Amino acid sequence: AEVERLDLTEVRAGRDAGHLHLVTQAMEELEDVFVGLGFTVAEGPEVEDDWHNFTALNFGEYHPARDMQDTFYLSSGVAPDGTPVPSLLLRTHTSPVQVRTMKAQEPPVRIIAPGKVYRKDDDPTHAPMFNQIEGLLVDEGVSFADLKGTLLHFVRRFFGPGVGLRLRASFFPFTEPSAELDIQCYFCGGGGCRTCKGTGFIEVLGCGMVDPEVFRHVGYDSERYTGFAFGMGVDRLAML
Repeated sequence: AEVERLDLTEVRAGRDAGHLHLVTQAMEELEDVFVGLGFTVAEGPEVEDDWHNFTALNFGEYHPARDMQDTFYLSSGVAPDGTPVPSLLLRTHTSPVQVRTMKAQEPPVRIIAPGKVYRKDDDPTHAPMFNQIEGLLVDEGVSFADLKGTLLHFVRRFFGPGVGLRLRASFFPFTEPSAELDIQCYFCGGGGCRTCKGTGFIEVLGCGMVDPEVFRHVGYDSERYTGFAFGMGVDRLAML
Protein backbone atom coordinates (compact mmCIF):
# COMPACT_ATOMS: atom_id res chain seq x y z
CA ALA A 1 0.00 0.00 0.00
CA GLU A 2 1.16 3.54 -0.70
CA VAL A 3 2.50 5.33 2.41
CA GLU A 4 1.45 8.94 2.90
CA ARG A 5 4.40 11.37 2.73
CA LEU A 6 4.42 14.33 5.13
CA ASP A 7 6.71 17.25 4.23
CA LEU A 8 7.51 19.02 7.52
CA THR A 9 9.37 21.81 5.68
CA GLU A 10 6.40 22.85 3.58
CA VAL A 11 5.33 26.47 4.03
CA ARG A 12 1.60 27.04 3.87
CA ALA A 13 0.57 29.83 1.53
CA GLY A 14 -0.92 32.88 3.24
CA ARG A 15 0.38 32.07 6.70
CA ASP A 16 1.11 35.19 8.77
CA ALA A 17 4.85 35.33 9.51
CA GLY A 18 4.59 38.12 12.11
CA HIS A 19 6.46 41.43 12.08
CA LEU A 20 9.39 43.24 13.64
CA HIS A 21 9.11 44.38 17.27
CA LEU A 22 7.67 47.88 17.58
CA VAL A 23 10.87 49.19 19.18
CA THR A 24 12.90 47.72 16.31
CA GLN A 25 10.57 49.39 13.83
CA ALA A 26 11.00 52.74 15.61
CA MET A 27 14.80 52.30 15.69
CA GLU A 28 14.95 51.59 11.96
CA GLU A 29 12.69 54.55 11.18
CA LEU A 30 14.89 56.85 13.28
CA GLU A 31 18.03 55.58 11.57
CA ASP A 32 16.45 56.27 8.18
CA VAL A 33 15.68 59.87 9.19
CA PHE A 34 19.24 60.68 10.26
CA VAL A 35 20.99 58.64 7.56
CA GLY A 36 19.00 60.75 5.13
CA LEU A 37 20.71 63.81 6.66
CA GLY A 38 24.16 62.32 6.06
CA PHE A 39 24.76 60.66 9.44
CA THR A 40 26.36 57.22 9.58
CA VAL A 41 25.52 54.49 12.10
CA ALA A 42 28.23 53.76 14.70
CA GLU A 43 28.29 50.99 17.30
CA GLY A 44 30.29 50.19 20.43
CA PRO A 45 30.51 47.71 23.32
CA GLU A 46 27.74 47.43 25.91
CA VAL A 47 30.36 46.64 28.59
CA GLU A 48 32.34 49.86 29.02
CA ASP A 49 35.07 51.24 31.21
CA ASP A 50 34.66 54.20 33.55
CA TRP A 51 36.75 56.55 31.40
CA HIS A 52 34.67 56.22 28.22
CA ASN A 53 31.33 56.17 30.04
CA PHE A 54 31.93 58.99 32.56
CA THR A 55 35.34 60.71 32.71
CA ALA A 56 35.67 61.59 29.02
CA LEU A 57 32.10 62.94 29.10
CA ASN A 58 32.87 65.40 31.91
CA PHE A 59 31.10 63.50 34.71
CA GLY A 60 32.82 64.60 37.92
CA GLU A 61 34.36 62.10 40.31
CA TYR A 62 31.41 62.41 42.69
CA HIS A 63 28.61 62.63 40.11
CA PRO A 64 25.52 60.64 41.27
CA ALA A 65 25.54 58.50 38.11
CA ARG A 66 28.81 56.94 39.30
CA ASP A 67 27.08 55.55 42.38
CA MET A 68 26.53 51.79 42.39
CA GLN A 69 22.86 52.47 43.18
CA ASP A 70 22.49 54.13 39.75
CA THR A 71 24.86 52.08 37.57
CA PHE A 72 25.50 48.36 37.05
CA TYR A 73 29.21 47.93 37.87
CA LEU A 74 30.92 44.68 36.90
CA SER A 75 34.27 45.35 38.61
CA SER A 76 35.46 47.62 41.39
CA GLY A 77 38.43 49.23 39.63
CA VAL A 78 40.91 47.53 41.97
CA ALA A 79 42.59 44.18 41.28
CA PRO A 80 42.87 41.53 44.07
CA ASP A 81 46.47 42.59 44.66
CA GLY A 82 45.40 46.21 45.12
CA THR A 83 46.54 47.42 41.69
CA PRO A 84 44.22 50.05 40.14
CA VAL A 85 42.47 48.85 36.97
CA PRO A 86 39.70 50.44 34.87
CA SER A 87 36.25 49.90 36.38
CA LEU A 88 33.95 47.93 34.10
CA LEU A 89 30.22 48.64 33.90
CA LEU A 90 27.17 48.26 31.70
CA ARG A 91 27.00 51.49 29.71
CA THR A 92 24.42 53.96 30.97
CA HIS A 93 24.08 55.69 27.57
CA THR A 94 25.48 55.27 24.06
CA SER A 95 27.64 58.39 24.49
CA PRO A 96 30.82 56.25 24.85
CA VAL A 97 30.38 55.43 21.16
CA GLN A 98 30.77 59.15 20.45
CA VAL A 99 33.99 59.24 22.47
CA ARG A 100 35.40 56.17 20.73
CA THR A 101 34.54 57.61 17.32
CA MET A 102 36.22 60.94 18.06
CA LYS A 103 39.31 59.16 19.40
CA ALA A 104 39.52 57.14 16.19
CA GLN A 105 39.12 59.92 13.62
CA GLU A 106 39.58 63.62 12.99
CA PRO A 107 36.61 65.93 12.27
CA PRO A 108 34.26 66.16 10.50
CA VAL A 109 32.19 63.61 12.46
CA ARG A 110 28.51 62.92 11.79
CA ILE A 111 27.22 59.78 13.50
CA ILE A 112 24.22 58.28 15.25
CA ALA A 113 24.78 55.65 17.94
CA PRO A 114 21.84 53.27 18.55
CA GLY A 115 21.86 50.48 21.11
CA LYS A 116 20.88 49.06 24.49
CA VAL A 117 21.78 50.88 27.71
CA TYR A 118 21.47 49.94 31.38
CA ARG A 119 20.60 51.83 34.56
CA LYS A 120 19.36 50.74 37.97
CA ASP A 121 15.91 52.20 37.38
CA ASP A 122 12.91 50.30 38.69
CA ASP A 123 9.63 52.19 38.78
CA PRO A 124 6.42 52.29 36.68
CA THR A 125 7.93 54.63 34.06
CA HIS A 126 11.52 53.32 33.88
CA ALA A 127 13.23 50.01 33.12
CA PRO A 128 16.75 48.76 33.96
CA MET A 129 17.43 48.08 30.26
CA PHE A 130 16.18 50.22 27.40
CA ASN A 131 17.11 51.38 23.92
CA GLN A 132 18.68 54.68 23.03
CA ILE A 133 19.84 56.51 19.94
CA GLU A 134 22.28 59.40 20.16
CA GLY A 135 23.66 61.74 17.55
CA LEU A 136 26.90 63.69 17.22
CA LEU A 137 28.03 66.23 14.63
CA VAL A 138 31.43 67.95 14.84
CA ASP A 139 32.89 70.30 12.25
CA GLU A 140 34.04 73.88 11.78
CA GLY A 141 31.37 76.51 12.25
CA VAL A 142 28.64 74.26 13.71
CA SER A 143 26.12 76.32 15.70
CA PHE A 144 23.05 75.85 17.88
CA ALA A 145 20.99 76.83 14.84
CA ASP A 146 22.26 73.69 13.07
CA LEU A 147 21.11 71.61 16.04
CA LYS A 148 17.66 73.23 16.00
CA GLY A 149 17.27 72.66 12.27
CA THR A 150 18.28 69.00 12.57
CA LEU A 151 15.83 68.36 15.40
CA LEU A 152 13.03 70.21 13.61
CA HIS A 153 13.53 67.94 10.60
CA PHE A 154 13.52 64.86 12.87
CA VAL A 155 10.28 65.87 14.64
CA ARG A 156 8.45 66.67 11.42
CA ARG A 157 9.57 63.40 9.78
CA PHE A 158 8.88 61.13 12.76
CA PHE A 159 5.79 62.68 14.35
CA GLY A 160 4.22 64.58 11.45
CA PRO A 161 4.49 68.00 9.77
CA GLY A 162 2.02 69.77 12.06
CA VAL A 163 3.60 68.93 15.43
CA GLY A 164 4.83 71.91 17.42
CA LEU A 165 8.04 71.80 19.45
CA ARG A 166 9.94 73.82 22.02
CA LEU A 167 13.42 73.85 23.55
CA ARG A 168 13.83 74.28 27.33
CA ALA A 169 17.14 75.22 28.93
CA SER A 170 18.61 72.27 30.84
CA PHE A 171 21.93 70.84 32.07
CA PHE A 172 24.05 67.89 30.98
CA PRO A 173 27.73 67.43 31.95
CA PHE A 174 28.83 66.87 28.34
CA THR A 175 27.02 69.77 26.58
CA GLU A 176 26.95 73.54 27.12
CA PRO A 177 24.51 75.11 26.49
CA SER A 178 22.04 72.24 26.94
CA ALA A 179 18.34 71.89 26.27
CA GLU A 180 15.39 69.50 26.48
CA LEU A 181 13.25 69.11 23.37
CA ASP A 182 9.48 68.85 23.91
CA ILE A 183 6.85 68.14 21.26
CA GLN A 184 3.29 69.34 21.36
CA CYS A 185 1.02 66.67 22.82
CA TYR A 186 -0.99 65.33 19.92
CA PHE A 187 -3.38 63.45 22.19
CA CYS A 188 -4.86 66.76 23.34
CA GLY A 189 -3.42 69.17 20.77
CA GLY A 190 -1.58 71.09 23.47
CA GLY A 191 -4.62 71.72 25.62
CA GLY A 192 -3.46 69.55 28.52
CA CYS A 193 -4.31 65.94 29.39
CA ARG A 194 -3.12 63.00 31.50
CA THR A 195 -0.54 61.97 28.90
CA CYS A 196 1.26 65.33 28.99
CA LYS A 197 0.42 65.88 32.69
CA GLY A 198 -1.55 69.00 31.82
CA THR A 199 1.41 70.85 30.25
CA GLY A 200 0.48 70.45 26.59
CA PHE A 201 3.98 69.15 25.76
CA ILE A 202 5.81 65.80 26.01
CA GLU A 203 9.56 65.56 26.66
CA VAL A 204 11.33 63.70 23.85
CA LEU A 205 15.10 64.14 24.09
CA GLY A 206 18.07 66.02 25.52
CA CYS A 207 20.58 67.93 23.42
CA GLY A 208 23.18 70.70 23.35
CA MET A 209 26.52 71.94 22.06
CA VAL A 210 29.45 69.65 22.89
CA ASP A 211 31.33 70.91 25.95
CA PRO A 212 34.98 71.93 25.21
CA GLU A 213 36.05 69.65 28.07
CA VAL A 214 34.85 66.63 26.05
CA PHE A 215 36.91 67.84 23.08
CA ARG A 216 39.93 68.13 25.38
CA HIS A 217 39.61 64.49 26.42
CA VAL A 218 39.47 63.23 22.82
CA GLY A 219 42.19 65.57 21.52
CA TYR A 220 40.04 67.94 19.42
CA ASP A 221 40.85 71.65 19.17
CA SER A 222 37.80 73.38 20.71
CA GLU A 223 38.97 76.73 19.29
CA ARG A 224 38.67 75.34 15.77
CA TYR A 225 35.81 72.84 16.03
CA THR A 226 32.32 72.98 17.49
CA GLY A 227 29.59 70.38 17.51
CA PHE A 228 26.23 69.30 18.85
CA ALA A 229 24.89 66.11 20.39
CA PHE A 230 21.47 64.70 21.21
CA GLY A 231 20.06 61.56 22.76
CA MET A 232 16.61 59.98 22.97
CA GLY A 233 14.94 56.85 24.35
CA VAL A 234 13.61 54.73 21.50
CA ASP A 235 11.15 52.85 23.72
CA ARG A 236 9.47 56.13 24.68
CA LEU A 237 9.23 57.21 21.04
CA ALA A 238 7.75 53.82 20.09
CA MET A 239 5.08 54.22 22.80
CA LEU A 240 4.25 57.73 21.60
